[in-house]
Amino acid sequence: MAIVVRDPASAKTSRVGVAHVQLSVVEDLGWLFREQPIDDYGIDAQVEIVDGEDIVPKLLALQIKGGTSWFDEPAPGGWWFRPKPAHVQYWTNHSLPVVVVLYNPHTTTSHWQIVTSTTLEHAGEKGWKLLVPEAHVLDDSAVPLLRKAAEGDPYVLRIRELQLARPWMELLHEGKRLVVDMEEWINKTSGRGSITLGVDNEDGNDPEPLASWGVFLGLSSYAEFVPRLFAWADVNVHEETYDDAEHDQFEAECVIYDEGDRIMIQDFDDWREGLVATGLRPYTNAAGEVDYWRLELTLNELGTAFLVVNEFAMEGEQQLTL
Repeated sequence: MAIVVRDPASAKTSRVGVAHVQLSVVEDLGWLFREQPIDDYGIDAQVEIVDGEDIVPKLLALQIKGGTSWFDEPAPGGWWFRPKPAHVQYWTNHSLPVVVVLYNPHTTTSHWQIVTSTTLEHAGEKGWKLLVPEAHVLDDSAVPLLRKAAEGDPYVLRIRELQLARPWMELLHEGKRLVVDMEEWINKTSGRGSITLGVDNEDGNDPEPLASWGVFLGLSSYAEFVPRLFAWADVNVHEETYDDAEHDQFEAECVIYDEGDRIMIQDFDDWREGLVATGLRPYTNAAGEVDYWRLELTLNELGTAFLVVNEFAMEGEQQLTL
């Protein structure tokens, strides 16, 4: 069996490229960046468009290439990028508009091009080529064109979002526990934070991550934002995490240890009834700077119905049209 050895330098350059593009998307464009798992063939990340404080149901898929070698073939006004034929077939059939992004570590600049039947050119026996313009810099100047590329019928966009979230719905349907971990920098007016979706395997270890987002929500409420992010699920606090946090808080506030004796100055149930915070809320805070949340998702009526419709669409008998 052949052994494939990856070039550590090449892998590092690739990671740097993804990190730089993520920074550009979040800070320059002000949008959400969701890196994709390595088994999503030909796509490195999804970008979700933000309009002010509102998340717009418009998405882009990114293929990110980092390194100077991607700029070795100059073209009029930019560079030629030569994708694999299999990638071209995959991209042109993808449910999202696909954007190729080339990151140049020498200039620390990313250049982009939308993959369409117009921008792709057949190059004979060499397959396909795509012109990546030098003027297409991934900064705030890219917002109008990329926003337009992500435009679509609202109905189609909503269905597309459900299709993309289907693997997570199926995990819930199979009995897995999905949790949302959030870090909220409460003293930042930008609403800076991070959100990670993962599987709680109930083995005492941290959740297995599935996807993550860097967010800047301004003055928007995290408690209101998350249910909108996962419209196909009900959102509640992760009971074990919050129970443990409350017991720790009770110990710190109401328990005194004196020569080995444990003395409670208040009953736990009475103390708990006096807690003001209810509903979706952080379970702890670090140094008065960062609130930590852990919420749990359960499949709601929309998610359940979509799985039924999706199964029919994939496996049901073809309908007669009169």
